[in-house]
Amino acid sequence: MKTPYFIARKLLKKESNGKTVSRPIVQIAVITIALALIVNLITISVVIGFQQEVRNKVVGFGAHAVITKLGENSIMESTPVHKDIKYQMLFQSPKLKRVDGVAYKAGILQAENTATDKKEIQGVVFKGVDGDYDLSFFKQHLTEGKIPSFKSGTISEEVLISKRIATDLGYKVGDVLRAYFVKNKPVKKIYTVAGIYNTGFEDLDKKMIISDIRNIQKLNDWGIQVALRMDDSLVQGNLVLKAEVTGGNGFPRFSWNGQNGNYKGFYFFPETDTVIQVRVGEQSLANFSEEIKYVDSAQLTVKVNRKVPGHFPLAKNGDGTVKKEFLDETGLHYFITDEQGNQFTFRFTDGVGNAHQFISGYELVYNDFNSIQPEVESLRKEILVSPELSQEIGISSILDNQSDIFNWLSFLDINVWIILILMVFIGIINMSSALLVMILVRTNFIGLMKAMGANNWLIQKTFIIQAAFLIVRALIWGNIIGVGLAFLQEKFHLIRLNPEVYYLDAVPIQLNVLHIILLNIATLVICIVALLIPSRFVAKISPVKSIKFN
Repeated sequence: MKTPYFIARKLLKKESNGKTVSRPIVQIAVITIALALIVNLITISVVIGFQQEVRNKVVGFGAHAVITKLGENSIMESTPVHKDIKYQMLFQSPKLKRVDGVAYKAGILQAENTATDKKEIQGVVFKGVDGDYDLSFFKQHLTEGKIPSFKSGTISEEVLISKRIATDLGYKVGDVLRAYFVKNKPVKKIYTVAGIYNTGFEDLDKKMIISDIRNIQKLNDWGIQVALRMDDSLVQGNLVLKAEVTGGNGFPRFSWNGQNGNYKGFYFFPETDTVIQVRVGEQSLANFSEEIKYVDSAQLTVKVNRKVPGHFPLAKNGDGTVKKEFLDETGLHYFITDEQGNQFTFRFTDGVGNAHQFISGYELVYNDFNSIQPEVESLRKEILVSPELSQEIGISSILDNQSDIFNWLSFLDINVWIILILMVFIGIINMSSALLVMILVRTNFIGLMKAMGANNWLIQKTFIIQAAFLIVRALIWGNIIGVGLAFLQEKFHLIRLNPEVYYLDAVPIQLNVLHIILLNIATLVICIVALLIPSRFVAKISPVKSIKFN
C-alpha cells in the first residue's frame, strides 16, 4: 500500500503532459463532490430540524399520549374524567416523565377595541393547567410579560395568550381580556393578560390560551355545586329561600340542617339569628337504592337587629320587590329592613363544588419519543384486561391524534433519501469522468509502470488513492461551506417561511456531529468503491502502445 500511496502523492504535485487539459475536469469533479456534500448536509440538517421543531411544537401544546373518557375523539371536547386513585396504577412505567390532569373549554374573545380592530371576535380554546404543570415550552417562546402562576390558594384570573391572538384582537400585556362561554346561558368572564407567547405554529397559536384549571373546571359545570339564593318577592309576607344547583345528572338530593328532603327551597321569616345549611348530592340513575353521597354544601347566616318585637311588613322598591341594601360588590352580603326599622343582615356562602375532581383527561409525557407507541400499546392492553377501566377510559397517542402531521413528517425521510442518492450519483459520475481523464493523460506513465513490472491492481490503486485525495479535498470544502451556511441559518434565520403553511416562521437547522461524520464516511466509501469500475480501464492499456502515446 505504501508504493501506490507514494506515487499518488507525487502525481498530484507533478507537472506532466496533458495536465493543463485534465485540470479543469478534475476541478469540476472536486466542486461537484463538494456541492453534493453541501446539499446533502443541508438537506439532512433542515429535514431533521424541521421534523424536530414541528414535533416539539405539537407535543408542547399537548403531550405524547392522552387518557380520556371512553369513545371520545379529542381531549378538547371530551366528557370529563373523574380523578380516581384507581388510575394511578397506569402511571408506574419508568419511561414516563410526567402525568398531568388538564381541562379544556371553548370560548369567544372580544377585541380590546371593537371600533378600531379589524377582527371583533375570535373563537379560542382555553387550556386549564395546575400549578405543577410544566410550562417550559411556553416560557421558551415567551415574547412579552410573564408566565402566570397557578399555585396560589385562590383561583388565578391571569392568562397566557399567543402573539397571533394579541395582534388580531389588539391585546397587550396587562390588558383586561373579555371572554364569553356557553353554559346553561352565556357567561362573561374577565381575565388579565399576563404574558404573550409566539411559537410560530399558526394552527394552534391562533386558538390556544393557557389558564388556571380551576377556572375551566367551574366553567364546564363539572361535578355538582350548590348555592343559596333568596327571591326578591315575598309569598304571604315570607321570604323565599332556594337552593340553586349547577352540574350533576339532574336529580339532586338535599339535606337541610341535617334533615334529608327532596325539596329545593322553602318559605321563612327570621325571628332570631339563624344559620341555614344545605348539602347536595345526586341520586344514582343506575341504582335508586344506592345511598346518597353529599358532595357540596352552602350556607346562609342571618343576623337580626330587632328594635321592636313582632312581624312587620318589609321595605319594598317601587316595583314591589324587597328592598336590599348591599354591603359588598358580590351581591352575597346585604340587609333588609321592616317598617319599624328592624334590620335583617344576610350573608350567603356558596359551595365550592366538586368540579376539582374532574378533568378533560390525563396528559402523559415520556422520556423518549420513540417509546411512545410501545408504551401506549402496553397501557391499552392493561386497560382492556380491566373490566372496570375498559368501560370508562381509553388512551391514544399523539401519533394517532395528529396522524396527518406525523405522516407528512415521515414522508420527508423519503425525500431525503432521494436527494442523497441523486447527489452521490452525480458525484460518482463526475469523479469517474475525472479518473478516466487522469488515466488518459498519464497513459505514458501507465505503460512505463507496466514495463517496469507493475501489475494492473497496483496501478489501479495508485489512481484510486489519487482520486481519494481529491474526494477528501472536496469533502473538506463541502463541510466548511455546508456547516457554515447551516450555522448562519440557525443563528440569523436568513430564510423565512410562511407559518400558516409550514408551521414554522424560519427554516430550522439541526446540526448533528454524528450525522456529519457518517455522511462524510459514506460519501468517501461509496465514491471510492464506485471508482473501481472506471479504474479497470488501466488493464486495457498496452505497455508498447502507451509508451509511444503522445
